[in-house]
Amino acid sequence: MPDAVDRIVEQWAQVEPGLDVSTLQVIGRLSRVSQMVDASIARTLAEHGLQPGWYDVLATLRRSGGDCELNTSAMLDTMMLTSGAITKRIDRLVELGLVSRRPDPADGRGVLVRLTEEGRARLDAATVDHLANHRRMLAGLSERQRGDLTRLLRAFAGSIGDAPEPGAPT
Repeated sequence: MPDAVDRIVEQWAQVEPGLDVSTLQVIGRLSRVSQMVDASIARTLAEHGLQPGWYDVLATLRRSGGDCELNTSAMLDTMMLTSGAITKRIDRLVELGLVSRRPDPADGRGVLVRLTEEGRARLDAATVDHLANHRRMLAGLSERQRGDLTRLLRAFAGSIGDAPEPGAPT
């Protein structure tokens, strides 16, 4: 069944028949799917009073285990953000009472960020709905298709410069 990308490719073929637009079949669809996924995730998280960037900070703390506390350097490494971006997110989450911040005793210039009880409760509730949303979005694919897509996207990410994590499956 033709989609918007097929129509775009056909339009190019009509106005510029010699132009190779075959890459749009993949890149165009990835772009459209990315926009749709981002919008769906944002709607789901908004139901919990969260934005995707805030969710990422909270989930990073939660995944760290133990007391759900990390120094900002560890968060920067894990989240691949600039220090300014992470600081802005943390500031907002502190205002909302979802995280607390204190000086890092091991690093005089560092800060430790900890998930509050309210932050953990909101994150845990949001995560249940977030993962259910993922399942809804993938419901049209079989397990095999999901596995194939995972492998293809991993290979594609690697081909454009995303380094695999040490020990990650190939």
